[in-house]
Amino acid sequence: QVQLVESGGGLVQAGGSLRLSCAASGGSFSSYAMGWFRQAPGKERDFVAAISWSGGSTWYADSVKGRFTISRDNAVNTVYLQMNSLKPEDTAVYYCAVDISWRVGVTNQVEEYDYWGQGTQVTVSS
Repeated sequence: QVQLVESGGGLVQAGGSLRLSCAASGGSFSSYAMGWFRQAPGKERDFVAAISWSGGSTWYADSVKGRFTISRDNAVNTVYLQMNSLKPEDTAVYYCAVDISWRVGVTNQVEEYDYWGQGTQVTVSS
């Protein structure tokens, strides 16, 4: 069992930045791919970014490419999402998730992730 706790959300003006963190406990964090997803009210949970166990592979949704950066520090069992040039349409609850399948590479499919955090709210005002 892997537990995930997100932090770093908040209210920011358009054009601003936030850095989300996701601390993991249990399992073998350094062996697992990690992902960030988001869900706006009334919408499905959408893929944002993913990173392989080593950090060598990353994948971004087109909507955030060039603005968001996913990274990880396996020494402290934490994955990060640096969000720059935020837009009102980035407003959502952001979730981190772990893929414990020992996958080579990463996936953007919600159903491929096994454990999820409780989410952190990001609100971008115009």
